[in-house]
Amino acid sequence: MTEDTADSSVVRRDRYSGGPARDFLSSMAADAHIFAADLAVDRAHVTMLAEQGIIPEETAGEIFDALDEIEAAGHEALPDGEDVHEAIETAVIDRVGPEGGKMHTGRSRNDEVASCLRFQLRADLLETLDAVIAFRETLLSVAGDNLDTVMPGYTHLQPAQPTTVAHYLASYESAAARDTERLLDAYDRTNRSPLGAAALAGTPFDVDRERTAELLGFDSIVENSLDAVAGRDFLLEALSAIAGLTVTLSGLAEDLIFYANRGYITLDDDYASTSSIMPQKKNPDSLELVRATAGDAAGALQGLMTTIAGLPRAYNRDLQRATPHVWEPVAAVTEATEVAAGAVGTLDWNEAVLEQAAGEGFSTATGIADRLAMSGLPFRTAHEIVATTAQTLESAGEIDDGAPDDAATIEALAAATEATTGSPLEEFVDREELTALLDPAESVAARDSRGGPAPSQVEQALADARSGVEADRRAVTKRQAAIDAAEQARMEVDFR
Repeated sequence: MTEDTADSSVVRRDRYSGGPARDFLSSMAADAHIFAADLAVDRAHVTMLAEQGIIPEETAGEIFDALDEIEAAGHEALPDGEDVHEAIETAVIDRVGPEGGKMHTGRSRNDEVASCLRFQLRADLLETLDAVIAFRETLLSVAGDNLDTVMPGYTHLQPAQPTTVAHYLASYESAAARDTERLLDAYDRTNRSPLGAAALAGTPFDVDRERTAELLGFDSIVENSLDAVAGRDFLLEALSAIAGLTVTLSGLAEDLIFYANRGYITLDDDYASTSSIMPQKKNPDSLELVRATAGDAAGALQGLMTTIAGLPRAYNRDLQRATPHVWEPVAAVTEATEVAAGAVGTLDWNEAVLEQAAGEGFSTATGIADRLAMSGLPFRTAHEIVATTAQTLESAGEIDDGAPDDAATIEALAAATEATTGSPLEEFVDREELTALLDPAESVAARDSRGGPAPSQVEQALADARSGVEADRRAVTKRQAAIDAAEQARMEVDFR
């Protein structure tokens, strides 16, 4: 290390570089996540400086050699610094000498750090997108195997109407598809280059911002230099999309925990654990942790919003505390998505238990009311008839014991119809047809409106969803390919 930088900051030298606040100011540990991003930004910036004739090509080549050595040594080998950007610059100057300081020509740490954050965040978002798409593929695969597997549907955790496992899982795929859209949107607004904005007001050097954007694989630049260094809304948007995904995962996890409690599903041992004292127990621990990610992400989102709200325009050191709110939730949700996919893909649906539960609590009542209404009765009249029937069955203890007896249900319906309309039940619908509709599978099959649980409808919905997954997979692949191509082009530049 040179004498000038041995005991002082390469940026601040002896002024403001020490004292009791030094460690408090440092973000070196947290910056490990953007170490590789900073090296990429440095290479792109130095390439542009040399191509524009702002620094000699020979100096650029020496800086490249230094950056290669720094990359090989790793983040842990960096000298002490206020942040990773300063530490890398210090290490370059240590190897090259004062000429190494030309690496920072025409830029500020303000635009440098903003570029690094966007560079790294887009990579993290692509990893999350890969996990979400794989999760959706698993949901659709398991749904396709369970088109005819009936199960209870709930509102307010009370038996409501029968549905199928396929219809249920497809509902979560639909939610995850919207999460995918939001993540892709967040990626596209993240993938814009702030480099060249300098501290806030641009630079007098003849920099080529489009060239550095190209070398880094950014789609475009953040045009206004002040906005480029001050804006952190891309973090907010990305974290909001991540938080939305955790809500989807948390809902699924809660359902599966509830279903495991009811005996509807059996989790694979890889996604469960036992008690330290009660060996007979099988706990859905992995799903409970998936469920908890929503709370973590919501807290991080609130923390980020609070940190960046009301800041005066341009760079403020508060922003150093903004990024840790993002890195941990992004990593956690990617892992949670993979765990959720694994749990769904390996669990057993206990069909006999599900079929029995699907008819509990007179869950086919709405189907009976719909059929009466289809015969010409006003729906509210049909609703009254079925409500009266339900009260009769409840008073007789039929509903409390699970699915009510078919014969008892038809007799109660006949009595309620006569009392409400003054006409016999048979005037509106055959008893045999109503008996069939009391079967949860028949009730499901009758609900063949678009988006409904009838197997014919769900089969088409799954085909459409698979097309959507394929399109989203192509979109992610295209974005990754653009990054890879930019990296290849960046590494092919050589002034040595």
